[in-house]
Amino acid sequence: DVPNWAWHEYGMRIGFWRLLETLQARKLKATFAVNGSACSVYKEACAAARAAGWEFMGHGFVQMPMHKVEDQRATIADTIKAIADFTGKPPRGWESPGLTETVETADLLAELGIQYVADWVLDEQPVAIRTRAGRLVSVPYTVEINDVVISAVQQQPSDEILRRGRDQFDRLYQDGATAPRIMAISIHPYLTGVPHRIKYLEALYDYILGHEGVVMWTGEEILDWYLAQTGGR
Repeated sequence: DVPNWAWHEYGMRIGFWRLLETLQARKLKATFAVNGSACSVYKEACAAARAAGWEFMGHGFVQMPMHKVEDQRATIADTIKAIADFTGKPPRGWESPGLTETVETADLLAELGIQYVADWVLDEQPVAIRTRAGRLVSVPYTVEINDVVISAVQQQPSDEILRRGRDQFDRLYQDGATAPRIMAISIHPYLTGVPHRIKYLEALYDYILGHEGVVMWTGEEILDWYLAQTGGR
């Protein structure tokens, strides 16, 4: 399947670097959802993300749904180890490939030291999840301002991430006058990193940054804020 392999490979060879430049120009840091195997397969890109101070978030060892891996515990553990070996510290967050889980995924994540998960797209604020190993925090993710949905599934025009993202932000900013709201932006190198889409992501960031009272945080920064607000509960 050369076309689909090459599509994703283009993202890591070219698109990734456009995203990196876009973020660095605005002094922004990403939460980098990364397969554990990518730390060796795409070492140059991962090294650049590490140097830029991005947060590494576990995203499976290879890109495979969690309900199809042979051993979830081993997959999670291998991903944590790969990221820890590469960055010097284990990831605090996790996003399953395709947001897939089984009934025990959250339990296994908590048991293996993961503190927050991005699979549960159910709120605009962090939410505590009970597991057999204690609390796991859901940090808001998105299937709305997400280029897989917008560009690959819905096949919207190139500027849709800007139009939809701006509308999303405007309402959350309005709601934020009385209670904090979190807006996630999910981008992938092989989609938003292409020439005809990248300027719309840049415009969206510039629009958001033009408002007062907005912070641009990584997942772990959101987690730390939430834990401070709730007294660690």
